[in-house]
Amino acid sequence: MDGALTGAADALPRSFFARPVLDVARDLLGCVVQHRSEQGTVAVRLTEVEAYAGEDDPGSHAFRGRTPRTEVMFGPAGHAYVYFSYGMHWCTNLVCGTEGSASAVLLRAGEVVEGVELARSRRVAARRDVDLARGPARLAQALGLARAQDGADVCAGGPLQVLPGAPVGDDRVAWGPRVGVAGAGAPTPWRAWVDGEPTVSPYRAAAVRARPPRRPPTA
Repeated sequence: MDGALTGAADALPRSFFARPVLDVARDLLGCVVQHRSEQGTVAVRLTEVEAYAGEDDPGSHAFRGRTPRTEVMFGPAGHAYVYFSYGMHWCTNLVCGTEGSASAVLLRAGEVVEGVELARSRRVAARRDVDLARGPARLAQALGLARAQDGADVCAGGPLQVLPGAPVGDDRVAWGPRVGVAGAGAPTPWRAWVDGEPTVSPYRAAAVRARPPRRPPTA
């Protein structure tokens, strides 16, 4: 599908993102995230996402309120929240909902549909094309997203935008718990994916750290 995508005129409008986070998450499946850079253009058709509900969600970065890191999550909708995870890699979210709600959708996985060769050069460890954007860190790396894209307006026709793709029917959408989320937010079934898609990442429950045993008081 290289070269088959169009341009900024087809980008999803802000009204698409200014809706409840679960509605946006579900409708993002099948949409295409496109990033144009000096190296070229890469586009990924989304096959897996996760919803996060801001200050109402213990699994969200914004659960404890505004910080310099999470400021972009509080709105307006239609901006990218790109964060560094575990000191190793970048992950990308799309801010949605009403301004101030801090809800966002994590882009977990997808299929590279444009710029495959460029994505391969960025993901040299991937043995198969199906793995180029299979996981949130891999997806961001394949697209070439990092700190410079944090806060980018995906509705303004800039280098980073989201295009409508082929609709995904409800019979193909599956829901389950989010990956790596522990505590009160762990059982929330807010991960959505296209059932049967090989690019969907494997599910991993959060590792619960055991507390060290308490030492007896010394005399």
